[in-house]
Amino acid sequence: MNQASDRPQSYAETFVNEIFPSRYKTGALAGERYTSADFYRREWEAVWTKVWLVTARTVEIPEAGDFVVEEIGPESILVVRQEDGSIKAFYNVCQHRGNRLVHPAEGSMPSFTCDYHSWVWGIDGSLLSAQDEEDFSQGNPCGRVALEELRCDTFAGFVFVNMDPDCIPLKDYLGPVWDRWQVYPTEKMVRVQALTVKLPSNWKALHDNFSEVYHFATVHAPFLDYLEDDFRSLACEIFDQGHTVMHMKGALPSNRYLTTDAPPISEQLAGELRRWDLDPADFADRPTETRRALQVQKRKLGPARGHDHYAAMSDSQLTDSHHYTVFPNFSAGMLADGMLFHRLRPHATDPNVSYYDVFYYATGDDAFSGMSTAKGGSGGTVEDAPREYLEYGERSLGALLDGDVGTMATQQKGLRSRGYRGGELADQEYRLAFYHHMIDRCMAGWRPGQD
Repeated sequence: MNQASDRPQSYAETFVNEIFPSRYKTGALAGERYTSADFYRREWEAVWTKVWLVTARTVEIPEAGDFVVEEIGPESILVVRQEDGSIKAFYNVCQHRGNRLVHPAEGSMPSFTCDYHSWVWGIDGSLLSAQDEEDFSQGNPCGRVALEELRCDTFAGFVFVNMDPDCIPLKDYLGPVWDRWQVYPTEKMVRVQALTVKLPSNWKALHDNFSEVYHFATVHAPFLDYLEDDFRSLACEIFDQGHTVMHMKGALPSNRYLTTDAPPISEQLAGELRRWDLDPADFADRPTETRRALQVQKRKLGPARGHDHYAAMSDSQLTDSHHYTVFPNFSAGMLADGMLFHRLRPHATDPNVSYYDVFYYATGDDAFSGMSTAKGGSGGTVEDAPREYLEYGERSLGALLDGDVGTMATQQKGLRSRGYRGGELADQEYRLAFYHHMIDRCMAGWRPGQD
């Protein structure tokens, strides 16, 4: 990102040109950011309680009374479909004596009854009945007491909540992300896999990992036959709101891959070519042309295969991974026919533990065909796949993600070492540095919407 001479720098440009070189290239990412209980507590109050957070998907709660409970750090959030079709979010706590109100992770109820003193709450948060209501000298609590509500809005088929009652609107918070995601049919996608994994690492560590591809040639070498990881060919953008996007070329072998003894057209890439009626043999001597050939073929054959959304997409969006990070804990690999949803949530008390939600969404049988990540391979099912809860190491998450989560476990051990001095970042890691800078801004008192 270069400074334009005819206009003032945006905050993102100021970061790249001035703040990153002076503050974040060496020593800034101290281990305590990932291991300290004190840092965790300050971070929770300064960041998590002041930003918009992605929770459930709207299709998970289609009817009045349908609900999902989302655990975010020490808080439990109850997301409920209302009688008028709107969605509300409440802290999942009975206002009588603080008992956890709803225990199932999802379901449908006409009302919510506390299992401590049988106070009954409506799906709109109002108190419908209280045991021995005549025994309250201050008056019947019904009509006076209500569940504590959070700000709630929807985007791209997902429900977002904010614990700050004075927060800016979700659209303003998302900034450019709001407009750029309009071309993706996210609301029509089917969830083909949904895993929640308890990790022995801080929530930021894996989010860091998704903010750079410096690790790709080491951790994800088997995927160099399909994705270009050369930092000189990557396009990365950072936005003033704290979000970022990285454009990673797909459907062609990496320059690193072509320098090895591997065949220029791997079986993975060959399978993608065949799916779009292209002959891999035609590209044996020109492997870097596969990406452009697939873009042309997708435009030609896409509409007949039900991919009407291709018409609004750029050539890059047809073949590449546009990887977004939405501050602070959500990232998404946006593909032509699918989305890799990554969400990190902190443990309620321990900074060395986190929860990783990795969901795969797809439209049609072509989604993830080249990535080979989604269990079952396509979005051919009518209903969303059920959510599974796993302990770290319980089973494989797939070739792509096993390397990521395995590294997080060993990295967390190193971050606890007194021998770790805070690291030295490559220039290409400025996206990661910007992410931590936004955390630092929040902890210094900045709030989304402020200049």
